Amino acid sequence: MKIYHNQLNNTLRQGFKPVWLVFGDEPWQKDNSIAEIKNSAKQQGFSEVIRFSTDNSFDWQQLIDEYQSLSLFASQRIIEVELTSTKVGDAGNKALLALSERLQQDINSGQVPQDVLFLFHGAKLDAAGANRKWFKNLTQLGCYLPLYDIEHKSMPQWLNNQARQLQLNITPELTALLIELFEGNLLALAQELNKLSLLFGSQSISIEQAESLILRQAKFNPFQVIDALLVGDCGKCITMLDQLQQEGTAPAQIIWVFQKEISQLYDMLNLVAQGQSLADIYKQYRIWDKRKPLYKAALSNIKLENVKQAMSRIADIDLLSKTTSEFNIFILLADLVITLYHGEKTAAYSLDYG
Repeated sequence: MKIYHNQLNNTLRQGFKPVWLVFGDEPWQKDNSIAEIKNSAKQQGFSEVIRFSTDNSFDWQQLIDEYQSLSLFASQRIIEVELTSTKVGDAGNKALLALSERLQQDINSGQVPQDVLFLFHGAKLDAAGANRKWFKNLTQLGCYLPLYDIEHKSMPQWLNNQARQLQLNITPELTALLIELFEGNLLALAQELNKLSLLFGSQSISIEQAESLILRQAKFNPFQVIDALLVGDCGKCITMLDQLQQEGTAPAQIIWVFQKEISQLYDMLNLVAQGQSLADIYKQYRIWDKRKPLYKAALSNIKLENVKQAMSRIADIDLLSKTTSEFNIFILLADLVITLYHGEKTAAYSLDYG
């Protein structure tokens, strides 16, 4: 059967299932799902974990041999299989189909294999992969858990659920701040919640305490660059970008923050052009009080034409960062900063500065 991440705990409580399939690209949900499945199995006596990783030289017969063998160390085993590619090839298809058929035969004969649990996991499956016969067979024998990014509207519920499990006392304002800082990075957000839990326990956490703790971890971070950008301090932005480069910050982290902010500025400036009030715009985009002056400055001084140009450039920068190493991405980001306020001067220049 097919379930979703928020159904996992209830499904685990319903009893043993011989096969689990966890596929998707969102790292926190994947780590959490695998850990929860293993913890549940260990509580049922599964004390041994056999791990396989299916690289190009993998011998698929090992899975069937391991299933049929007797354990030397424990009577109940978890056989964990990481699919490094969801395209398993002919050998993988045949072996996994044979394994699924062997499992089905044992179940049909009344020999339900409750001493072996298979845990398959890998990247997001495409439609062709999910329609493979071996995959459908294994799904019928157990549970398929596809992982999807959590939508923005669902983030407060997710965050509050995590905080409740940690007995963490956070305010709606702090919830909004954490979502703004870590949206799209559940793994970092979960780590931050754990840190807050260790430092504050169940006592109430003020927005000032949390903000100070989160933002002081590095000399600069991408969100501080955005703050300087919104007030139009291009020189400070470029200084921060240089510092981030020296600290070894991954360009992808900064690109993601810039993409999100520029897209939001584009939408907000369109609403301003349509005559919508700043108060309504702040409410719609959940801009908390401390940041309203930043957005007021940006919406007063950035032209819609420049934002359009910046959107095109950040898309090019993102592509260059993924396809070539010939460019210094931080220099391109500095160009982007200037474009937002002086687009008429940068429009004539290509990003190909070489």
